[in-house]
Amino acid sequence: MDVGPRLLATATVLLAVLLAGCTERATPASTAAPVPPADTTGPASTAPRSPSAAADASASASASASASASVPVAASPSPRPVAGGAVTTGPAAAPSAVPATRLTMSVDTRGGRIVLVRGGPAQEFTLTLRNGNTRAYGHLLLTFQMEAFGPSPGDRPGPDPSVLLEHRDPATGRWSPAELRIANDFRPYHLHEGGSPLGRDAVRTERYRLRATATGPTGSSPLEVRLLDTDAPEGAGEARERPARLVLPHTTRRAS
Repeated sequence: MDVGPRLLATATVLLAVLLAGCTERATPASTAAPVPPADTTGPASTAPRSPSAAADASASASASASASASVPVAASPSPRPVAGGAVTTGPAAAPSAVPATRLTMSVDTRGGRIVLVRGGPAQEFTLTLRNGNTRAYGHLLLTFQMEAFGPSPGDRPGPDPSVLLEHRDPATGRWSPAELRIANDFRPYHLHEGGSPLGRDAVRTERYRLRATATGPTGSSPLEVRLLDTDAPEGAGEARERPARLVLPHTTRRAS
C-alpha cells in the first residue's frame, strides 16, 4: 500500500478547510462600515432619543424644579410713594424726632388795640396760653402794668384810678377786679407769688376787660402783659422767670 499519496491528499483537504474558516472570520470585520469621527464643531445631533433617555431627562428636570422650589426667596419690599409722586422700594425711613415747642401767649381784641372813652364802656380782650412739650409749669401768674399818662389839657383827674382792669371767672361768668399796676418803674419778678398750673401741650384762655373812669386823664400808654413762673428761683434769669410777654396798644379819649 502506498501511504505517501494518501497523506498528501489528506493534508491538502485540511489546508483547504483552514483557509475557508479564516475567510469566514475575516469577512465581518472587513465588510463592516467605517465609523466616522465625532464632529465637535458642528450643530448638536437631532437624532431622536430612546424612550429610556427621555424619561431620564424628564426625571432630572423635575428634580431640578423641586430643588429650585424648595429654596426660600427673600420678599421684595413693597413700593411706597415719596414726595413728587416718585415711588421707592427701599426700607421705610425712621420717624423724625418731634421738635421741641415752648410756651406762647397771644391776645385777641377788637381792632387789635384797646380804645377807651373816659367814663364809657369797657373793652374786652382775651389772652390764650399755649404750652409746649418742653416742660410743665406749677404756677404761672399773669401780671399787667401800664405807665402813667396825661393828664392832657382840660382833663379833671380825680382820686380814683384812671383805668380799671377786671377778670372774668370761667366757672361763674362773673367779673371781678384784677391787679393793674400803673407805674414807670419795674417790679422784680421774685416778689410775685401765686399762679395756676399749666401742663405740657395744655391750652388755657383768660378773659379780661379794661375801662377808663370818668375823671381820669386822656392819652396813650401801652398795656404790658407778663406771664411769670413764680416757681423760678431768684436770679434764674428773665427767660426762666418770664416765659412769655406781649404789649397791647391802648388809648383813652374824652367822650364826644
